[in-house]
Amino acid sequence: MIEIEVDPVAACHPTAAPGYGKRSAPSQSPRTQSDFSHLPEREAYLAAYIDRLPDGAAIDTKTLAREQPRYGQQAVRSALRKLADLGHLLRIRERAGEGLTRWVSRTYFSRTARPVVWWQRFLADRRTSGSADTTPAPPAHSIAYRALASLGAADKRMMLSANECEELEPLAAAWFARNVTVEQFRYAMTNGLPTTIQCAGAFTRKRLIDRIPPEPEPMPECPTCRMSHSGRCSVQEPNGTPTTRIRAWADLSRTLIRETKQRTKR
Repeated sequence: MIEIEVDPVAACHPTAAPGYGKRSAPSQSPRTQSDFSHLPEREAYLAAYIDRLPDGAAIDTKTLAREQPRYGQQAVRSALRKLADLGHLLRIRERAGEGLTRWVSRTYFSRTARPVVWWQRFLADRRTSGSADTTPAPPAHSIAYRALASLGAADKRMMLSANECEELEPLAAAWFARNVTVEQFRYAMTNGLPTTIQCAGAFTRKRLIDRIPPEPEPMPECPTCRMSHSGRCSVQEPNGTPTTRIRAWADLSRTLIRETKQRTKR
């Protein structure tokens, strides 16, 4: 017999009403452990959580806040807006039902960040032909490129051209591969600047090389939630018993009670 391993988070998460819930966008990259490493901690956690859920799962703010242990409704609401801004999430309202008389909300999730033009083309194709355009779209600028481009806003002496951002992108990407946030990166690049900078590109290149932080210590993957983290798994109860096992025992107990009552009536 082949045993199918079910993700405990996905197994316990509620399903939305028919026609609602999570919808996966097409043409996504294969799943890896670093899919959301470019995001802040809160957004990365919730994006990984949603990514593991099947299509049709309820991913409204209240349900997500209730089902995952870390963040409340306000934090979840803010994180979902951030994920939408970064191209991982799209929420739309459209008419549905016979005669298109009802307005419903649709939520699409993409493990691969998509630029606005990709989502616009996806929606246009879906509305005209009923199916999404599966042609891979040009990738959006990476977090490294965007962080470099934002340095000029932090300090005008660090204004970089588009060509300089492209040339320095691999060096900046090495920083984000070491779990550096955008705020930390921006601070490292703009803190303690000299009065005059003759060439922002050359200056940034030197800082990228000289100030790169050490590589973080790898953390083992948790067998319960399949995420890398330190300390006790938040998917487990205080006594260490997985939530799925508790719910399974509760369901079994209710079934036995019902059967006992039925035999008593006979």
